[in-house]
Amino acid sequence: MEFINIDKTIKEMMDMQNKMYKGMNVLMNIDDRESDATEKELVYEEDKMKLYHYKPLVKKPCKVPTLIVYALVNRQYMMDIQQDRSLIKNLLEQGLDLYIVDWGYPTKEDMYLTMDDYINGYIDNAVEYILEEHKTKELNLLGVCQGGTFSTIYSAIHPEKIKNLVTMVTPIDFSKDEGLLFKWGKYLNIDNMVDTYGNIPGDLMNTGYMMLKPFQLMLDKYVGILENIDTPDIVRNFMRMEKWIFDSPDQAGDTIRQFIKDLYQENKLVKGTLEIGKHKVDLKNIKMPLLNIYAKYDHLVPPSASIPLNDHVSSKDKEMYEVSVGHIGMYVSSKSQKEVAPRIAKWIQQKSV
Repeated sequence: MEFINIDKTIKEMMDMQNKMYKGMNVLMNIDDRESDATEKELVYEEDKMKLYHYKPLVKKPCKVPTLIVYALVNRQYMMDIQQDRSLIKNLLEQGLDLYIVDWGYPTKEDMYLTMDDYINGYIDNAVEYILEEHKTKELNLLGVCQGGTFSTIYSAIHPEKIKNLVTMVTPIDFSKDEGLLFKWGKYLNIDNMVDTYGNIPGDLMNTGYMMLKPFQLMLDKYVGILENIDTPDIVRNFMRMEKWIFDSPDQAGDTIRQFIKDLYQENKLVKGTLEIGKHKVDLKNIKMPLLNIYAKYDHLVPPSASIPLNDHVSSKDKEMYEVSVGHIGMYVSSKSQKEVAPRIAKWIQQKSV
């Protein structure tokens, strides 16, 4: 017969109680101002879209400015989530001159915005502002995830304005069946969803993303934070990520309708049949230097969806770069800080002379 050690049990209960008490004090007193903290200035805005210019961190930044275009489905401050894990701060320290698009939060009045409005409207107007400001004819374009798809399309339509193109974890070939997101996209009745909701709610999109890795994204992480609830730095990091994950803008109805139907379901971009407004998108028009960066363990954008870009462009100077991280690790991991940012900055500076 096994006897219960009463003293040990009482001590464990008291330790847990103290841990939870300290944890509650940590949660009640968190003052986190690190996200999106790298100094920047609002230089242009149009409707919900805002264009920011980061304050250079070196005396003589790269002569050719770089515009970052993030995805519509999440917020761009993932690239500046905290100062010691900020891809943007690192790129600035490496000498780049950076601008970034903030898409804002679409409302009902934006439900009829199209991919043409985003690409040939907002992105092009941001590009024109930067070119005028720097008295130059070309800039560098760095597109991230869906923003990389938009940047690739933009570069094919307006190649004369792009000096160098960098794509990060960017879906291009949507015919792939790797990853649940690519499987679901092919069978999604997006017409019914848009006709019902108008704009697709960000919370609905978030639920779908969490279902891709339910145990890791909905269970394991909360067990982990309970084990470290009394450690302020760990709790702050956790809360930053949770804030970003659930800070999901609604998606303009007509834009996501076209994105799902023309890309996920019909794969028109690589087939050469995609039309954006009055423009037919031909990837062969991309002749500028290309750096195509993908994540080896990406569960949202599998490498097989990113790699084909290099086969469809006309660029003679094109490079692929595999990083042994997942989708989010591309921005916040130690590998991102030590390898990815320096690699991007060095490549852009070499191509911007």
